Amino acid sequence: MKFKTLDWKDNKLILLDQTKLPLKEVYLKLDNHKKVAQAIKSLKVRGAPAIGVAAAYGVVLGMQNRKYKSIQEYKTRLEKVISDLKNTRPTAFNLFWALGRMANLFKKNQNKTVSKINPVTGGINQLLLEEAKKIHREDQLMCRKIGQNGAKLLKNGYTILTHCNAGALATSGMGTALSIIYIAKKQGKKMKVFVDETRPVLQGARLTTWELLQEGIDTTLICDNMAAFLMKQKKLDCVIVGADRIARNGDVANKIGTYNLAVLAEVHKIPFYVAAPQSTFDNNISDGEKIKIEERSPKEVIFCGNKRIAPKNVKVYSPAFDVTPSELVSAIITDKGIIKGKRKD
Repeated sequence: MKFKTLDWKDNKLILLDQTKLPLKEVYLKLDNHKKVAQAIKSLKVRGAPAIGVAAAYGVVLGMQNRKYKSIQEYKTRLEKVISDLKNTRPTAFNLFWALGRMANLFKKNQNKTVSKINPVTGGINQLLLEEAKKIHREDQLMCRKIGQNGAKLLKNGYTILTHCNAGALATSGMGTALSIIYIAKKQGKKMKVFVDETRPVLQGARLTTWELLQEGIDTTLICDNMAAFLMKQKKLDCVIVGADRIARNGDVANKIGTYNLAVLAEVHKIPFYVAAPQSTFDNNISDGEKIKIEERSPKEVIFCGNKRIAPKNVKVYSPAFDVTPSELVSAIITDKGIIKGKRKD
């Protein structure tokens, strides 16, 4: 890719500030876990896989550059750092998956590294950094494998609809849904992509169009409420979206508006594909009804940019995600392969 969503350099987490795109390309240098937590909350970094990687590095930043008198003091601090990062956004499972790995690494090594708590950048801290880097590398590899697996479903000349941003900006690699398009392009297939604007924060309009155009993809932006008409006109061959959490039965939580597309795709007999790495699967949850849905600030709805577009005192309901039942999914494309969906065509 021509940009990096996140990177680790000089003991700092480098983030591309996605709230500034597409008008400005601004990189943040974060040196403590509270700044990472705030970046996640404020959507400076977003997308389930990218949030997971950022949180892992956030743990490292929270533990570095401090002196600890005992392993218990270290453990107390670690639990506080992980808690701060956990309490940023509730829906994307990759966040909890990555933080769980960091916590488990400490549990496995606390006894044999008690004497190596200091120096502050060595011992357990070094192990945590190595684990964060491993999560980072794995995410990049998972993205590429998703792309390779999903590209098998795309034929030359396909026109695809995508929603929100499930590209490189949502991961530390090539993306999930968009990696499929990028790999297919590398294979010589010609494709067109329609992009939903994705109200209220406009991740499709601001982010997905920006990165698709950088990769030379034929890209057309549409309003969210135009998708059904596009399908009726037979202008689409498939829909590909990402996922923030997938329940054990295959129900998919993704950006609000995804469920709409799944219903429309079934009515119009268009394949509806979900692309996600293994780190998005939550086997502790039986179905989508048990997924906690984040609600965002009313300001994201009543303002567009800095301009108010709704009257004062109006009530606002702003869920950030919805849940698509597994019965509406044609297939889930993962880094391990393609899982046939439950939709009956």
